[in-house]
Amino acid sequence: MLGPRLRAILGRMTGSSGRFWAERSAADERDRMVERQLRHRGIVDERVLAAMLVVPREAFVDPAQRALAYADEALPIPSGQTISQPYIVARMTELLGVGPRDRVLEIGTGSGYQAAILAEMGCRVTTIERHAELADGARARLAELGYSDRIEVRVGDGSVGDPGGAPWRGILVAAAAPSIPDALREQLDPAGGRLVLPVGPRDHQDLIVVTRNGNDWLERNDGPVAFVPLVGEGGFPG
Repeated sequence: MLGPRLRAILGRMTGSSGRFWAERSAADERDRMVERQLRHRGIVDERVLAAMLVVPREAFVDPAQRALAYADEALPIPSGQTISQPYIVARMTELLGVGPRDRVLEIGTGSGYQAAILAEMGCRVTTIERHAELADGARARLAELGYSDRIEVRVGDGSVGDPGGAPWRGILVAAAAPSIPDALREQLDPAGGRLVLPVGPRDHQDLIVVTRNGNDWLERNDGPVAFVPLVGEGGFPG
């Protein structure tokens, strides 16, 4: 293993300073995250695993939290919100079942990490955030990482969805609703569109998957989760 002094010398020689080593360390952390937190816990969609292996999660957390970027836990972000733990991001993405060129609506942009994962998989993402501060930060971050051509960030009440953009192949809600919003169910693609969201009271929820086939909606429960509340017309009162 190279010591700090040799790393500094090599950094000066290559003009990359410590950046190469920081990026290598982050890549190693992503490798471990994918193997230990995702693959070993049952995430099997290789497209999801590949995206999680590429997107730099450390770019989506507060600089003070970057040492925990790949920890198996949710982390705080501004406006009292969180970035979900890696496993939850991967599981919700896997349950959504979307792929290249699919149009996806995300409710609750947060730091933009979930949207980046979907874009890395080739989806066209519209993401709605209630907090302008978070939306602005996510928009700038996603542009810097090269995702702005695949992701549109908006400010608004995501609990009512985006009827103007419907039907959506996938709708992913990164906040907990007291019940499944009718507006989101109706905006799903009738030919197999899926909605993935946490449903329940503020202190605990279940992850629900809704699949639409024509005028039939099939619901299934994927197990207990805990999310910040979805605030808005189709969610909890502010």
